[in-house]
Amino acid sequence: MKRNPIIPYILIMVFGIVLVFALSFKGLGDAKEMAKDKGGKQTEATTQTASAQTPDQIYKQTCIACHGDQYQGVVGPSLKGIGQKLSKAQIEDIVTHGKGNMPPNQVSAEMAPKMADWLISATK
Repeated sequence: MKRNPIIPYILIMVFGIVLVFALSFKGLGDAKEMAKDKGGKQTEATTQTASAQTPDQIYKQTCIACHGDQYQGVVGPSLKGIGQKLSKAQIEDIVTHGKGNMPPNQVSAEMAPKMADWLISATK
């Protein structure tokens, strides 16, 4: 009796499809669990650690991905000459409340004046 050579391939394909669906449902459950764990505590912790750092460290930790390592702008706008375009109060408002695609709470309200001064001097 001769065996059909396609049967092993079909079995492997079915096993692969079942595995993909099983892992997808597992991932969905994990994502919901991670969202519950984060809650409001993550932003609070981020703000607390950001307030304890220097403006240079905050920039390297939270801003460099969007604004670039030389303030040239990557996803976010260029920060070169920001002190000539915006006032210190406007910069403080943007780093604390966000603007456009920039999320709020990147810098605590206490740290915002120092961050604004640093940005103005660093991006001349």
